[in-house]
Amino acid sequence: MSVIKFHRMKSLFRVSIIMLILYGCNTHKKDADFIHYVKPNIGVAHSRWFFYTPAASPFGMAKLAPSTNGSYGNASGWEAVGYDERHTSIEGFPNFHEFQVGGIVFAPTVGSLQTQPGTLENVAGGYRSNFDHKDEFATAGYYSVILKDYHIKAELTATDRVGFHRYTFPASKASNIIFDIGHRQGESGAVVDADVKLVDSNRIEGYVITSPEYVKKYQKGATVNMYFSAVLDKTPAAYGIFIDSIPMAGQKEVKGPGAGMYLTFHTTANEAITIKVGLSYTSVENARLNLDTEAKALTFDKAKQQTTDKWNDYLHRITVEGGTEEDKTKFYTGLFHALLGRGLASDVNGAYPKNDGSIGQIPFNGDRPACNHYNTDAIWGAYWNLTQLWSVAYPEYYADWIQSQLLVYKDAGWLGDGIANSKYVSGVGTNFTGLAIAAAYNAGIRNFDVNLAYEAARKNELVDEGRLPGAGKLDVGAFVKRGFSPYIPEIDTNQRELTTKGSAFGASHTLEYSFSAYAVAQFAKALGKTADYEQLMKLSKGWKLLYDSSAKFIRPKDSNGQFITPFDPAAPWIGFQEGNAWQYTFFVPHDVEELVAAVGKDVFNKRLDSIFTISQKSVFGGGKTIDAFAGLQGLYNHGNQPNLHISWLFNFSGRPDLTQKWVRAICDEFYGTEGIHGYGYGQDEDQGQLGAWYVMAGMGLFDVKGLTAPSPSFQVGSPLFDKVTINVPGRKAFVITTDNNSKQNIYVQSAILNGKPALSVPFADLVKGGTLELKMAATPKR
Repeated sequence: MSVIKFHRMKSLFRVSIIMLILYGCNTHKKDADFIHYVKPNIGVAHSRWFFYTPAASPFGMAKLAPSTNGSYGNASGWEAVGYDERHTSIEGFPNFHEFQVGGIVFAPTVGSLQTQPGTLENVAGGYRSNFDHKDEFATAGYYSVILKDYHIKAELTATDRVGFHRYTFPASKASNIIFDIGHRQGESGAVVDADVKLVDSNRIEGYVITSPEYVKKYQKGATVNMYFSAVLDKTPAAYGIFIDSIPMAGQKEVKGPGAGMYLTFHTTANEAITIKVGLSYTSVENARLNLDTEAKALTFDKAKQQTTDKWNDYLHRITVEGGTEEDKTKFYTGLFHALLGRGLASDVNGAYPKNDGSIGQIPFNGDRPACNHYNTDAIWGAYWNLTQLWSVAYPEYYADWIQSQLLVYKDAGWLGDGIANSKYVSGVGTNFTGLAIAAAYNAGIRNFDVNLAYEAARKNELVDEGRLPGAGKLDVGAFVKRGFSPYIPEIDTNQRELTTKGSAFGASHTLEYSFSAYAVAQFAKALGKTADYEQLMKLSKGWKLLYDSSAKFIRPKDSNGQFITPFDPAAPWIGFQEGNAWQYTFFVPHDVEELVAAVGKDVFNKRLDSIFTISQKSVFGGGKTIDAFAGLQGLYNHGNQPNLHISWLFNFSGRPDLTQKWVRAICDEFYGTEGIHGYGYGQDEDQGQLGAWYVMAGMGLFDVKGLTAPSPSFQVGSPLFDKVTINVPGRKAFVITTDNNSKQNIYVQSAILNGKPALSVPFADLVKGGTLELKMAATPKR
């Protein structure tokens, strides 16, 4: 071989090796890029205020998003508002999106100054702009859109407590940025006060104080405060303030409702102006500290990359292989929503808003606060989705969440179900925080003050004296005394969660309190609290007092202890919150075996199977009606919390194949990948609960009892994927594999856990790491 040929072949060999290395790197990078499966625009028709916030980090405080109708507010504090797939104009970009929390809006414009957002019907009447979805891009941690009326490209990203806005302008001497601070936004409620100030040539600071509807209901007189410190990378040519529609040029500060500020720039073609905004719930000074600590040296692109990496790390905790692209999109978008809600409320220095309006201080553990504080929607129903997911893949957040709840307990004396700036926002008037704490203890998550946690959980189940409205369960005294909560006909819909001698939802409360009593009973037993255990276990049987054996339904009882008449099991709201007797009769997760025995196994299976057969015709919810409560009169309603567990009950009645069948059907049909059909059709996706349910179902793991049993375990379903790997730092991986899995082969023929046949997966085995091997087929195993 000639020397020339040899060197040519050697060179080709090197090129081949380099190409293989590059190909391998690219493949690995693609596999690690989980965010390309995250499509935040799925299900954004009729979505809640906190649902659509793509520019955020996992569990972050800064949650940036476009708003199409956020300035409209909402009458009751829960209605859909903020961003809707069907709208065609954007009014600005709020920085806060949380349960009962929202505000600090930035909006770029070009041309004549307008200081109010205008309306969907009259876009030109305000600073809003038309847009096309084809010019929009959203994924985990980043959002961009073209504002057509101004030829501006708007981009958003965020760190934990800092929002980043980048607006790319056309050539103009009238390029404006509106800082709309003093108007209500989303679920925030009416503005009590506001302040905005141009501190120096390129820093704007201020605050807004609001009175959300739920806060007014459950903690009258309390407010939610939001603070900001924003720095721009360009000095404006002009500035001014405004109150509502009245601008005042050249002034640097304005206070009061309706307050805002505008900056005007001279821009060249495609010139970008970046804003970094530090956020806080405690003070302007801490907003500035959060900005300097997290983002002083960060550019927009570096922040975007940092947040992208963080999202990929969090999503990587659960990796799936095989299955369809559509299933992966549903899976990781659902996981994204589960990791998006219940965001930070404390600052980098551990300062946090206390329930009484003062500022608290989280103690330090080394060089950082010992925990974080969080805003949080109610935990109602989350034991069938979020807490299971947290325990499996994000235990450090679960522990943090509990410590956060205990901060409120120490400050105000009661656990809160929903928390906005530490203010009580119970929402549904119940309180499952004690159950969630007990479940964490069972799952080995105990890095919190266990004795204090038990004290709080016990008080939540047994004590009514001095109970604050925002702590929920105001009728718990009646439940403890009588074993059930009597049905009290509704007098005032605004007061129905505030009655004490019973409730308009007495039957569903009885079922809920029975379940949570069982959970805390196990906590008591583990701590040697024998008397508490016995009392709580007796209360956990309260459901039996409302079981009508002649009709085989849970049926409300009045204050005289008599079943109510007439009784229509399909009627919602009469004794049952956001549901009916068809749906709630199965709400006995802690005593499933006894419920099956009471109904009769054959009747139980036939009834439950027929419920799903009929409900499939209405997409397992409210059909195609776009409304959060569309499915309340149905036999099954996957769009709401009360019966998210019942498709898994066949595992307790001898027909696991029916669980496998119907869970798969719900995943395939209820969940979609479109703006209108995402989580049903405009259903009530409370801070990632429905997304988390899909994630658990997609893995083929679910615990009907919500980890409340002394030694909790997961029932096995029908995974959507060929392989699922749960990767938690500090734990060995747990791997689920399926053989012969497909859209047709949905039935489990055998389950081998760490080399041995198994019917379920003990939680203790999952956290130790190992394998679950499933063989699948097209027909049930009998």
